[in-house]
Parts: sequence; C-alpha cells; structure tokens
Amino acid sequence: MLHHISVAVNHPFHVGNVLAEVLQGRCFPFPPHPGSYMVVVGDEYGTGIELYPADTQLTPGLEEVEFSSGNIAQSFTSIHAAISVPTSLEQIGEIANREGWLVRLCDRGPFKVIEFWVENKLMLEFLTPELAKDYLQFAQPGVFEAFFNQAAAQLVEA
Repeated sequence: MLHHISVAVNHPFHVGNVLAEVLQGRCFPFPPHPGSYMVVVGDEYGTGIELYPADTQLTPGLEEVEFSSGNIAQSFTSIHAAISVPTSLEQIGEIANREGWLVRLCDRGPFKVIEFWVENKLMLEFLTPELAKDYLQFAQPGVFEAFFNQAAAQLVEA
C-alpha cells in the first residue's frame, strides 16, 4: 500500500492547494523542510503527497534522511503515480485548465486514466471512481501476468 509520495515542484504551496482541491483533502506546511507542503487526504490509508521546492534533494544523514538544496535543472521527471480521486473528469479538467496545465483522458488498454500534468512537468494519473473500477479489476497479479505474457509474445513475433 502506498501511503505517501514526495515530489519536487516549482511552486509547492500553489501545487499543494491545487492537489488538495482535486483530492478533496487539505494542504499543510511540512515542518521538516521549510518551503514544503503536504496534502493530506484523510482516507483510511493515510494518503498524502509531500511537495518540496524544486531544488530539494533527499540525502542519507547520519541517523535519518536529510533535506538539502542543489541547483538542479529539470524539466520532466520519471516519477508518476496513479491516484484515485473523488472528483469528476469535468472538475479535473476545469482545475487543470484554470492552472494552464495539460490534462487529457488516456486509454491504457485495459483501463483509462486522466493524465494531469502538474506544472506541465510532473504527470499524475487520476482515476475517478468510475475509472478506478476498471483499474482495480486489472491490477491483480494474475491479470498482470496474462497481460505481460501476451505483450511479451507480441514483441517476440515482431
């Protein structure tokens, strides 16, 4: 179970408030690292998203993780997450359009997701309650195995 994820963004406070709106949660300052915020959903899983300033680096300290800042030029990231949200496709589209962020409904084959591009560099895949049903049916070990075996067989044939 994924309980929280942390990502670095250009405008942590703003992004935190936008994500709190989509997730219908709340945004709080994150005291361990000044300038950081955490969105808390308040669900039974303790779901949260920590938002750090863009130049934040997590480094191993002597006893636990430490926060440091570096001069990192980054336009895109490999990090992404699929997140079930209580909001509708229309609401998500309105929020993204208001922010000037790319949003689109994408067909991944066995399921669909809403690509929500935070600051047009970080992709979050949002699943409305309707979309989550198909995703959860697919996200089972036996179904994954059959899907990947079929995909691998098609690669060999090509």
